[in-house]
Amino acid sequence: MKNFLEKAYLAVIFIFLYLPIAALIVLSFNESKYMSTWGGFSLKWYEDLFSSQIIMSALQNTLIIALVSASIATLIGTAACLGISSMKKLPRTIVMGITNIPMLNADIVTGISLMLCFLAFGVTLSMKTVILAHITFNIPYVILSVMPRIKQLEPSTYEAALDLGASPAYAFVKVVLPDIMPGILSGFLLAFTMSLDDFIITHFTKGAGINTISTLVYSELRKGIKPTLYALSALVFTAVLILLVIMNLPKGKGKKQESLL
Repeated sequence: MKNFLEKAYLAVIFIFLYLPIAALIVLSFNESKYMSTWGGFSLKWYEDLFSSQIIMSALQNTLIIALVSASIATLIGTAACLGISSMKKLPRTIVMGITNIPMLNADIVTGISLMLCFLAFGVTLSMKTVILAHITFNIPYVILSVMPRIKQLEPSTYEAALDLGASPAYAFVKVVLPDIMPGILSGFLLAFTMSLDDFIITHFTKGAGINTISTLVYSELRKGIKPTLYALSALVFTAVLILLVIMNLPKGKGKKQESLL
């Protein structure tokens, strides 16, 4: 009975999480533009999606902002982790506490603060300001992912490489970097996902005529729900699902090889 209740509870959770997404995907193939009426299977909303220059431009902006901001935030965050790890306990605790503030702070506060900062320094709001804003709030997430891997490092291996004649840069690349690479990849993916998902900070720091997927969806919803948004959401969900499957395949193979050994 207990086992049945556990499975039933898990099933209810999954239904609650994914039933709306499943309904959205089904509606993206509906011929009719009304949710209450099924007009037959059709791909016309996907055709409208790919033929829309506004949506394609917003998608391009979203991917560029996410890739650039996540890459730069990963480099800065990884370097920051190396510096923080070499600090003494008290300064390290203080710096980590300050670093965690952007993650705990409300997005609207961060968005308005960055907008006022840009305006105070005479910086025109544009795509560049959006990238800078995304780098700012992505760095703490990278630090959160990389720092645990650095704490697990064995300092003696790096010191041994130096004793054997390796330069600090070569020892870092060959000894330290492979050990912290899983944390770096996790931080990059987390930063990339947070950038894709962000609306509030983007809304306050973008310039006129610049849209991302989130800001475009918001502006379109104010006019009324269009079926092309169902198609867009279905494609985004599918892309994220495929990415998750690809990222987990090597781990599965590695575990299987270890079990065979």
